[in-house]
Amino acid sequence: MTLDKKYVLDLAKEILMIPSPSGYTKAIIERIKTEANRFNLPYSVTKKGNLIITLKGQSSKNIGLSVHVDTLGAMVRSITSDGYLKFTNIGGPLWPTMDGEYCTIRTRSGKDYTGTFLSKSPAVHVYKDAAKLERSPETMQIRIDERVHTKEDVQALGIEVGNYVFFDPKTVITDNGFIKSRFLDDKINVASIFGLIKAFQDDGIQPKDTIKFIISTYEEVGHGASFIPDLDEMIAIDMGCIGDDLSCTEYDVSICAKDSSGPYDYDLTNQFVNCAKAHKLNYAVDIYPYYGSDVSAARSAGNDFKGALIGPGVHASHGMERTHYDAVKNTIALLYHFLT
Repeated sequence: MTLDKKYVLDLAKEILMIPSPSGYTKAIIERIKTEANRFNLPYSVTKKGNLIITLKGQSSKNIGLSVHVDTLGAMVRSITSDGYLKFTNIGGPLWPTMDGEYCTIRTRSGKDYTGTFLSKSPAVHVYKDAAKLERSPETMQIRIDERVHTKEDVQALGIEVGNYVFFDPKTVITDNGFIKSRFLDDKINVASIFGLIKAFQDDGIQPKDTIKFIISTYEEVGHGASFIPDLDEMIAIDMGCIGDDLSCTEYDVSICAKDSSGPYDYDLTNQFVNCAKAHKLNYAVDIYPYYGSDVSAARSAGNDFKGALIGPGVHASHGMERTHYDAVKNTIALLYHFLT
């Protein structure tokens, strides 16, 4: 397998910097369309915004590879009388990690303002509970980087209820291969599938089956790929979990046997395990206790297919996430060998 490391990491860094919380994904979908055009692959867009890219295989069998481009985020819920923003979450951020994080508020006219997520007790010299106050949308607010002192001051900027708020992803790729950023879940795998596509083209390989790459846009809120093309098998490529009672590391491809939605297809999961063994890839089989995927959503919607879930091990999910290029490489290699 010929894998272009620079291409994968450059694409990952670029798309990680494009804001795309659930429901605000048009810009990043347009960017991904240009990548599909680069490889002369046909695509279509569903009514709710999912992008479906087709790579013709040697057979009429259809395999779906699903990644999601939507991320966590927030939305303005109300404006306080003293000029701060109260907010509601999009998806499930780990709120203690958000205290002190920079953000961007985008108005309906497209104007951006910067700000900071802060606890309502942000100063240890003033508030007795500054260290102990629980961090949640109810106990936090957004400080805007403008001279505002009243609700009316904020409204005069064009900021209003329903405006999206983007978290700063803080993306860094180190010289020794670590990838640190918010929203590796699941943008790192958007880069992975294009690394896979490039490897097929560089090696002159046509996959054995036709592949439908499903770029979903509402996964973080539970219904990303609920409507899908007619598939025989569907594989979600999403972050692998790392932590207590789990075997995966930041260098492995994780193969999920079961998550909160139930077990994945036993035979299909075994095929991935056997493929990883045969090609001597670093892998782990785990059960994710608090997790759902695009395959989960599609199965719940009544779609009929065999489903599986794999992906690179990602540490500190929904917080300041980190993985290593080795995990990405193992994930792409597993898909490459499985599909050929």
